[in-house]
Amino acid sequence: MRNPKILIGLVAAGLLTAGCGSDGSSSDSSGGGGAAQKALPVAINGPQEDVRKRGEDNLKVTPAPERDAPFIEQVQHRLREVILLDAEVAGETSAKCPNGVTQKAGAVSQCVVTYAGAEIPYEVKISDSYREGSSITSYNTTPKKGLLVGKVVYNALNERYGPESGSTDASKLACEEIPAAKAVDFNSDTGYKCQYWGKHANDGKGGYETRRVMIGPSGGIGFENVK
Repeated sequence: MRNPKILIGLVAAGLLTAGCGSDGSSSDSSGGGGAAQKALPVAINGPQEDVRKRGEDNLKVTPAPERDAPFIEQVQHRLREVILLDAEVAGETSAKCPNGVTQKAGAVSQCVVTYAGAEIPYEVKISDSYREGSSITSYNTTPKKGLLVGKVVYNALNERYGPESGSTDASKLACEEIPAAKAVDFNSDTGYKCQYWGKHANDGKGGYETRRVMIGPSGGIGFENVK
């Protein structure tokens, strides 16, 4: 018996800002106004090569299920690809829907997708227009937590303040050590900080500018001034 063809509607959180690289540690402790300022431990020396663009082969999960594979296997495979697209960095994934996926119009099922050890809960909702026995099953996947990826944060800092950003007053980029992957609340302070050396900081004497690492309502990375 041939299983339904799956059409997928994604409501997956994308990381709106690309990531960056971390190479070595920063030991510079110079500061403005004669007051020593300690550099954060992870120096950002350029873009992170591991951060990939959407659609690249290493952001796909292979092998894909056979066309006649059970519907739940199709869904779980797609969830693994969705989280890789969000992560933007190749990593180990898995997906489980403990109580299955209810294939009825408007039905919502709960799944958990794991990326590099971070567990992200997802809802899978079958289209309201689905009809039993239809050859097409449309559904949306919605993450209930954001995915914080350390390399993506590092890359985002480089894109915002690095040499190619066009910013001429920032140098010596660094961050706290951020996990390879961590589940975080959307629209929140992640609890991590990054910094750059600003030549106009400290009343023009130069000094470190510190930024909180924020995650937006749909998962985008941002940097907020620490006052």
